Amino acid sequence: MNHNGFITFEGGEGSGKTTLIQAVARHFELKGQRVVATREPGGIDIAEQIREIILNRSNTAMDGRTEALLYAAARRQHWVERIKPALERGELVLCDRFIDSSLAYQGYARGLGVDEVYEINQFATEGVLPSLTLWLDLDPEAGLARIANNEQREVNRLDLERLDFHERIRQGYRLLAERFPERICRIHADQPVEQLKDEAIALIEKKWNGPIVER
Repeated sequence: MNHNGFITFEGGEGSGKTTLIQAVARHFELKGQRVVATREPGGIDIAEQIREIILNRSNTAMDGRTEALLYAAARRQHWVERIKPALERGELVLCDRFIDSSLAYQGYARGLGVDEVYEINQFATEGVLPSLTLWLDLDPEAGLARIANNEQREVNRLDLERLDFHERIRQGYRLLAERFPERICRIHADQPVEQLKDEAIALIEKKWNGPIVER
């Protein structure tokens, strides 16, 4: 199975991942490429049910380790049921969050340990990592302001965390980019969507050797 077509999008809350993924997916679909755009936690029924538990604003008593394990469980089901089959079919998979979110959020920001959370997720995905991760780096205050001004965007339990939690998440991503420089590419997320799209497409086309065919 070729993992080169497995592309993930990472970033703090309100960094614009969903909008960018939609734009990038349209670009490749217009070229005749089969694309799967999905998200974590979620993407398939079982993982969406776990997502409801994790992000429910009433679950403020949730322990950090419980949170990490639930994310890994949702990720396992998502990998087996949607991502892996799509890659086996030669499709381009664009995923909103994957392992790096758990490393930044639970491993670093929650203080559970990046290596410890990494091991949990390696077990969940059988050691698979994306071929390319696009990190949308944005000042946490700006991201939270975007959420507050977007009535269509869900406000979940993580959005309600204090600003210093979101600042730790950003620092976690910085450390991950240093640890995995061959895989994680930083993109400044405060650019217009068209510029973000062009930068993302260029990085994907440079990395992926999949069968992109013009119509």
